Amino acid sequence: MHSAAKSEVKIRDSLRLLSYNIQGGIATQAYHHYLMKSWQHVLPHARKQENLDQVAKLISDYDIVALQETDAGSFRSSYMNQTEYLANKAHYPFWFDQINRNMGKLAQHSNGLLCRYKPISVTEHKLPGLIPGRGALMAKFDLSGNEIAVISVHLALGRKTRMQQIGFISELIASEKHVILMGDMNCELDSREMKYLFSKTHMNQPEQKPHTFPSWQPKRNIDHILISDGMQISNVNVLRQGVSDHLPVSIDINLIERYTKH
Repeated sequence: MHSAAKSEVKIRDSLRLLSYNIQGGIATQAYHHYLMKSWQHVLPHARKQENLDQVAKLISDYDIVALQETDAGSFRSSYMNQTEYLANKAHYPFWFDQINRNMGKLAQHSNGLLCRYKPISVTEHKLPGLIPGRGALMAKFDLSGNEIAVISVHLALGRKTRMQQIGFISELIASEKHVILMGDMNCELDSREMKYLFSKTHMNQPEQKPHTFPSWQPKRNIDHILISDGMQISNVNVLRQGVSDHLPVSIDINLIERYTKH
């Protein structure tokens, strides 16, 4: 009979992560604002830059930030690449933008990623769906010899399409050892889509379910930061602020290496 292996846990790296749907810099604080401010989705407005300045202050303490509903530089954003603007304002040395719905000069719907560390690779993936315009932006980092894949996503509104997209993401991360999946997933942790993700991958289902939507009276947990095996969450927060119809969610994680002794 062999004795049971003895293991010890060693913390190697820590990261502060934040995911935020910024709604293109539009401040929404009530349901009626969807109607009253709907024109800001297609037209420029000076207040958007003020709102982005607030976002920059909010995100400045984090190592990696995933952004959804940014604009890559069109008429409605006064031809400002909002991801680039936030990177410069919050002093991030690396930023990446994925245009998922390119409407030329009218609008350029994007995902963004801001990083304190230089990634070893960045790849863009188009997510499946009858209506194009959803994507996954994946950056890989080498932190003290540990390769981590960070994926920023914004999933579809319809459940059937989300299931297809979750299936695509599950295959995308299957070969990755350490994975961080973050973004606006438009579904809650106990949804059929998320249960499928947890059953098909080595992503861990969080114990906490912080509500992020709508920002003025949060009732739904649809913005997530999920981690795979080999990492520990040390802190989970939802940041209260008045920009966008979503609240940003943040976590602190420790990357763990396990050593087996006989």
